Amino acid sequence: MSTRDAADETGDTHPNADQQLVAVDENDDSEGIVGRLDAHTGDGVRHRAFTAMLFDEMGNLLLAQRSPEKRLWDAGWDGTVASHPREGEEQLDATRKRLEEELGVTPDQYDDLRATDRFEYKRYYYDEGLEWEVCTVLKATLTDTTIDPDNSEVGGVLWVPYERLHEHPRWYRQLDLCPWFEIAMRRDF
Repeated sequence: MSTRDAADETGDTHPNADQQLVAVDENDDSEGIVGRLDAHTGDGVRHRAFTAMLFDEMGNLLLAQRSPEKRLWDAGWDGTVASHPREGEEQLDATRKRLEEELGVTPDQYDDLRATDRFEYKRYYYDEGLEWEVCTVLKATLTDTTIDPDNSEVGGVLWVPYERLHEHPRWYRQLDLCPWFEIAMRRDF
């Protein structure tokens, strides 16, 4: 499906359809750019992504619920923030930008943002699309836990004891966790 041809039920082009993502091979080496909608529909195109987990100083993890307005995994619970770096943008810079845009978290609230892992996955979301990503995992500890979520991006927030979430995921099954976050969490310990 071409980005120009992609339209929702009302015939409107999806607002993110014109965004460009970095297509990658299995080693996260760039293979050019791909339209966001093209990357997430049909058979998809493998692309670069990240998921970030922010902790407080007691080891609690800040989960963010995706806005119900999102096309894929709407209202699902994610790590703190997840997105896609743009062409030429470093993962750390892209993560800092999304933390500020989605949650109002600025770099002066943490000083240890770092990449800790990277994995590839592919998951379909009903018949609406898919994620096929090489996903970098980033972490930081907030020394100031003040947040100001953007309601168009974030449906809700929840601090959870990370070790308990990792060791007892069934206790949190009502949260409907996003697949990339579940994979990152399983690989983390």
